[in-house]
Amino acid sequence: MESFPSVKNILLLDSEGKRVAVKYYSDDWPTNSSKLAFEKSVFTKTLKSNARAEAEISMFENNIVIYKFVQDLHFFVTGGDDENELILATVLQGFFDAVALLLRNNVDKMEALGNLDLILLCLDEIVDGGMILETDASVIAGKVANHSMEADAPLSEQTITQAWATAREHLTRTLLK
Repeated sequence: MESFPSVKNILLLDSEGKRVAVKYYSDDWPTNSSKLAFEKSVFTKTLKSNARAEAEISMFENNIVIYKFVQDLHFFVTGGDDENELILATVLQGFFDAVALLLRNNVDKMEALGNLDLILLCLDEIVDGGMILETDASVIAGKVANHSMEADAPLSEQTITQAWATAREHLTRTLLK
């Protein structure tokens, strides 16, 4: 039986190993505490590496972990030990590049937290239930941008919350007429 490449989790942690945005697609970590323990141990194990210029690969608890650091953010993609490292690296690069596009190359923790809605949408566009959907950063960022704004508003001016507020205002005005 052919199996498709799959991702177990995608993690975005800060420079202290704390969660910024995480998505788990596997039952390997059934509880929140086991997820936090995995994040802490992966963070600790990779902390001393220099994964700033290029992504690095590590084996960890029978998983392949591909990771890259930028400013105060640490990007991780985890797959099973039988997954293809190049496919996982492509997922990581797609996630990183899409985030860079959405944050207008201002990739740091404050900007990421301010645009968490975009980052979470980004994760949803890349992987669903562990299955890889898209790795092209411009396609991912385009889909996220379409989700999170009205057609006539530039990306830099609307978050999902603002788009909902705008839609609510329009609906209210229409109903009150």
